[in-house]
Amino acid sequence: MSASGPPSGPETELAGLPAWLYPLGFWVGVTLLVVGVLLPDYAWVGVVWIASVPVLAAVWVALAGWRVDRRLSVAALLALAGLALVVVVRQFIG
Repeated sequence: MSASGPPSGPETELAGLPAWLYPLGFWVGVTLLVVGVLLPDYAWVGVVWIASVPVLAAVWVALAGWRVDRRLSVAALLALAGLALVVVVRQFIG
């Protein structure tokens, strides 16, 4: 790392995510939400997409980062397991 500025290349990726993942997910989500405003029967697609972006990011980190940083991948898998547990427990409550 040089003193002249931030590092470049793969080191600039945050927590194993490529820099394009969240911006792409955001703009696809905005587009789907606009479609949901114009076609209310399809509004659920935008909502599901927005909710799935963090899940997709966790899956990406778990799979793509396994060889680079196993602790980070295990943390992503634990986060996904926790989310699955919440979904299962919620079914019993409601």
